[in-house]
Amino acid sequence: MGAVKTKRMPRAVREQQMLDAAVQIFGQRGYMAASMDEIAELAGVSKPLVYLYLNSKDDLFTACIRREADALTAAVRAGVSPGLPADRQLWDGLCAFFAHTAEHPDGWSVLHLQARTHGDTFAAEVTAMREEIVAFVTQLIVVAAREAHRDPDLPEREVAGLAEALVGAAEALAVWANTTPGVTARQAAATLMNFAWSGLGALMGGRVWTPPPAET
Repeated sequence: MGAVKTKRMPRAVREQQMLDAAVQIFGQRGYMAASMDEIAELAGVSKPLVYLYLNSKDDLFTACIRREADALTAAVRAGVSPGLPADRQLWDGLCAFFAHTAEHPDGWSVLHLQARTHGDTFAAEVTAMREEIVAFVTQLIVVAAREAHRDPDLPEREVAGLAEALVGAAEALAVWANTTPGVTARQAAATLMNFAWSGLGALMGGRVWTPPPAET
């Protein structure tokens, strides 16, 4: 194959073009199977240019993780309007989450599957994104809990575990929704709201499930 001819364009634009190609290859083929030759060809640039801009395969993968993580977090935050009731904010955030993961399946694959299984450095990038989303959800739940219990000083730790569980459920449901034909973002969000928020509503109203006594 002959040398790839590239048109001159701003570095930032060219770099995003390379990242677009890399996310597609990493997301569909996996980190180990992806090659820099494939990425360069899909981006329409030479392999030396990819190395010049992004140094190495590891650095390129890290750049993909960071870009996709920033985009997902921004989409969730943009989907939520402060001032609305907590359940409406959560609904809007879930709709935004499921819409983004459905519209960017390769990016979601990079974040949820590839980054978590190819080394601590990559996994740490995803963990940082996840912690930000968990903190965001925690605030939504704690506001609702404080209002329900009429306790403005209710500590966040009382609901932190619920936020962790909710985010984990959303991640699993996104994988299911993306592999199940006909499931829309709103349907996925409604499924989780019915599963999680209905239970949270009972919890906030003092209707708590109590485990049986431990056997001695």
